[in-house]
Amino acid sequence: MVEIWLPMPMKKLICGTILALALTGLTASAQTRIATVDLKLLFEKYYKTREADAALKERATDFDKEFKGLREELKKAGEDYQKLLADANDQAVSVEERAKRKKAAEDKLKSIRDSEDTTMQFERNARATLDEQKRRMRDKVLEIIRTAITGRAKTAGYSLVVDTAAETINSTPVVLYTAGDNDLTEDILKQLNASAPIEATKPPEKKDAKKEEKK
Repeated sequence: MVEIWLPMPMKKLICGTILALALTGLTASAQTRIATVDLKLLFEKYYKTREADAALKERATDFDKEFKGLREELKKAGEDYQKLLADANDQAVSVEERAKRKKAAEDKLKSIRDSEDTTMQFERNARATLDEQKRRMRDKVLEIIRTAITGRAKTAGYSLVVDTAAETINSTPVVLYTAGDNDLTEDILKQLNASAPIEATKPPEKKDAKKEEKK
């Protein structure tokens, strides 16, 4: 349900990169120092991205459980309504009793419709909440990464850092070639993950396919 997030809105990324490349050409005479990073890789490998993704999945699982509970209640209410409807048509009871049961069935139907509206509203709110939480987490992680890139670039004397993972609106690479001489990705990734808990640095466990088939 939750995928690894791509860095900042694509439109801003594209415009910023193209502008940066244009400025590079204009300031070549000033010996502008340029570095590169793979921002997508930094996002995927940064331990806080994984932690945020895990938290989001946990929240989504909680919502799924609650939603399934609401659906089960609706199913049970539907079965109760069908029974009330059948009882309302029982010719073995008096007219007054059938009218009473019919009223009970109508009230049950109204309750079911209200519950359906509540369930649909819950689903909409849950999706909106997850989307907002995902956006906030992505922005927070991006800010940390950008701060690390800025600090490393200033220390090393670079005036421009270009994202080699950036793509155009047609899904073609913005950066067509780089020798990789001034790529800061690995150094920044080590810096970002320097304070990672031991368990966060462990690779995901591979599931045993045979055991999964037996289940």
